[in-house]
Amino acid sequence: MKLPKYPLSSGENLRSYEFISEGPKGLIHKIVQYNRTNLKNVYNLAFGDKDQITGEIDDTVISNNGDSEKVLATVVATVYAFTDKYPGSMVYVTGSTKARTRLYRMGISKYLTEVDNDFEILGELKDDWDPFRKGVDYEGFLVKRKK
Repeated sequence: MKLPKYPLSSGENLRSYEFISEGPKGLIHKIVQYNRTNLKNVYNLAFGDKDQITGEIDDTVISNNGDSEKVLATVVATVYAFTDKYPGSMVYVTGSTKARTRLYRMGISKYLTEVDNDFEILGELKDDWDPFRKGVDYEGFLVKRKK
């Protein structure tokens, strides 16, 4: 994506990333983590604000820091880095609420033509997977890097 992104820091295994959102509400620390699932080569993308006390992800906070496109572009940059490091892996994404899943769907829809060259994106509907289509109310998304 050719949008501004925040600088990222990551561990050696490229399964955890941190960056800082800058906006009217100040500096907000964000975390993106890729966690193994019980399915081979499928990782769950966890994303949210960093709890400054525990260091854990809080995916219930609504930051509204006025930089959602830059945050989205930064999260997408982690998907590129992760799938470069772990080719053949698939990334499962869903929001902590229906509203967040809808926001993710809107982001995918808006930039679909840009990421379609590099990723295959499937939408989850009642335990089934279909190629992503704009306007469909999916429960989650599965992203795989094209070869």
